Amino acid sequence: MRVVSGVKPSGKMHVGNYLGAVKRFIEFQNSAEESFIFVADYHVLNTYPDPAHLKESTMDILLDYLALGLDPEKTTLFLQSSVPEVTELTFLLSNYTPMGLLERAHAYKDALAKEKNINHGMFTYPVLMAADILAYHADFVPVGRDQKQHIEITRDIAMRFNNRFGDILTVPEPYIEESMAVIPGTDGRKMSKSYGNTIEIFNTPKKMKKQVMNIVTDSTPMEEPLDAESCNVFALYRFFATPEECREMKKKYASSTFGYGHAKLALFEKMNEYFTPFREKREELKRDEEKVREILRRGGEKARREAQKTVSEIRRAVGIVEI
Repeated sequence: MRVVSGVKPSGKMHVGNYLGAVKRFIEFQNSAEESFIFVADYHVLNTYPDPAHLKESTMDILLDYLALGLDPEKTTLFLQSSVPEVTELTFLLSNYTPMGLLERAHAYKDALAKEKNINHGMFTYPVLMAADILAYHADFVPVGRDQKQHIEITRDIAMRFNNRFGDILTVPEPYIEESMAVIPGTDGRKMSKSYGNTIEIFNTPKKMKKQVMNIVTDSTPMEEPLDAESCNVFALYRFFATPEECREMKKKYASSTFGYGHAKLALFEKMNEYFTPFREKREELKRDEEKVREILRRGGEKARREAQKTVSEIRRAVGIVEI
């Protein structure tokens, strides 16, 4: 089983990223035969990022991955841009991708509805994503529920190509863990940088506490019992507490002496305790950036070898003469 996934360097690592993606990646590196995880730096170019900020964000997320437990001996960690074959594969696949398929993509329709300036990179985003996955013959792609359509488009492209040229491309399956599908943000919506409702992992404890204390709750007064099951604070607490601690917390919610402020403090203490060792490891890695770059070089070389084999197969299949 080969697992492939990636993340865009578009902001600071937050709790939703960790629970919904990175934690899964770490589990897969111990259970899958092979795991390819990349930083999708090409994918953010359609938003015209500041070049200096893109470089900083790219290195930040690599430090985050390594600090949180991705092991370069078990996981092939690399930059999307280190594999130029992916862009060639994007062009090759685009010739077998109907316009209608791309026009149905949620991101494109959402951009149209919001009257955003749509560029070619944004419109063909699903083809680049398909190339990212198909280049490495992924069996499974861990994604959130909101990304399922992109995997369906990838499957459609692969099957169309295979129907024409034979079983060359591996048709991937999405891996969606329903319990992790939606991580609530501080405003109750899905935790997302675009909503500005995140709790950042590598913040100082003081800043993390401030974000936790800003979690939206209802107006139930402290002297009345609180409903843990409908509370955004408890929804996050259960990811960091043991089953016994969750049972005890539910009892506190049902008492008349426990308020949302107490719950938020308990959540902050759990989160801070959980992420403190990762913060310390990240600081250590930050002092040796060359080590991180060497990990990327090795990962990029391995990923590129795999992508080269895939592109060679496709070039032969479509009739490109190789010299």
